[in-house]
Amino acid sequence: MKTAPQIVPPEACQSMEDVRLGIDTLDRELVAMLAVRQRYIEAAGRIKPNKDEVRLPWRIEDVVTKILAEAEKQGLSKRIAEPVWRIMIDRCIDHEHEIWDKEH
Repeated sequence: MKTAPQIVPPEACQSMEDVRLGIDTLDRELVAMLAVRQRYIEAAGRIKPNKDEVRLPWRIEDVVTKILAEAEKQGLSKRIAEPVWRIMIDRCIDHEHEIWDKEH
């Protein structure tokens, strides 16, 4: 039986193969985590009693503020983190609207 190649830390990469393996592995993990996040969004769409509660500007800014603080701790560029989360939040709100409409 063939064993899966092991990823190495970015600092230890010696080839583009090492880099690509690490990125591809992390991408699969990110997709799995985003799928769980989506299920929480779907739960919110099911639970919220009013459709006008789906998009709450104060909550969007709260999430972004927390993400930017965590990005700083983890060494993730804010120029990457903020637009990624704002786009994701926007798409998640669209998805939550769809779930809300289906459930109510």
